[in-house]
Amino acid sequence: MKKGFYLTPGQRSWLRFKSNRRGYISLWLFGILFSLSLVSEVLFNDKPLLVNYQDELYFPFLVSYPETTFGGDFETEADYADEFVREKITKNANWVIDAPVRFSYNTINFLSDAANPAAPSSDNLLGTDDRGRDVLARLVYGFRLSVLFAFALTALGVAIGIVMGAIQGYFSGKTDLFMQRVIEVWSSMPELYLLIIFASIFQPSVWLLIILLSLFGWMGLSDYVRAEFLRGRNMDYVRAAKAMGLSDFAIMRHHLLPNSLTPVITFLPFRISGSILALTSLDFLGLGVPPTTPSLGELLSQGKENIEAWWLSLGAFVVLVGTLMLLIFIGEALREAMDTRKN
Repeated sequence: MKKGFYLTPGQRSWLRFKSNRRGYISLWLFGILFSLSLVSEVLFNDKPLLVNYQDELYFPFLVSYPETTFGGDFETEADYADEFVREKITKNANWVIDAPVRFSYNTINFLSDAANPAAPSSDNLLGTDDRGRDVLARLVYGFRLSVLFAFALTALGVAIGIVMGAIQGYFSGKTDLFMQRVIEVWSSMPELYLLIIFASIFQPSVWLLIILLSLFGWMGLSDYVRAEFLRGRNMDYVRAAKAMGLSDFAIMRHHLLPNSLTPVITFLPFRISGSILALTSLDFLGLGVPPTTPSLGELLSQGKENIEAWWLSLGAFVVLVGTLMLLIFIGEALREAMDTRKN
């Protein structure tokens, strides 16, 4: 080793992660797919990306323009799939740049002659659902919604779990005993029944699901954080910090928390995959997001109702299983990377 050459613990963990080819490639694949899904409006949209009309530029996929803007008769938003509107826009050397796939998640293909759900065709590469909407577009938008939902739910659950576990482990004693009893009672609550009750009272939404699921999702993680704080609270450096007059919050924040994040980081991919599976299951049961929202679980439910339409279940199954496999491979590689016993 060269003189002065030193690797930080983070750099060592990153090198161990890169040495796991399956996990490293899975991270790249998941990152690429998620990045592409973030620009779904550019790739899958029934509205043009750019319109040059009478030497002026318009961006219909960002701004709603009335039909009269392009020489039409109505004040309502222009229907760019209408041949009359399209002819008005493109005449006299005007031009239009469309999305690669001219279907959004809620676009109904009225020009199809086949009964819905229609089989895959040149217009709809993965067919349509029972309402005539493009399955490929709904898969891409549903994948994005599932991942963003999982990120939000995981972040909120991790934050609550860290706070609760840190308080239990650091103060221990009666505080730990009381909070353990509260967690035991709260964990015995029937989560599915509560979701059914709240779904009947409130209008279903993504944020409502995040709030409800986060109330239960933090308990598994808090146990690991609690154990790390219980182990570290009697260390010499913690006692020295107390002797120097540091506050409890400063000790927890700057000394104990950084050394207790290993189980948190290790379980992140598995918690994300669990959140995706939870949303898909609730949507399949009709307890998730509103029906018009693109969802993998809603497509699986349609596939159950339309057994002959194999493209509905197959597309959602491939996306769901592929996403979960990538996250599991990333989690396994991350778990090995955080193991300091490995060179």
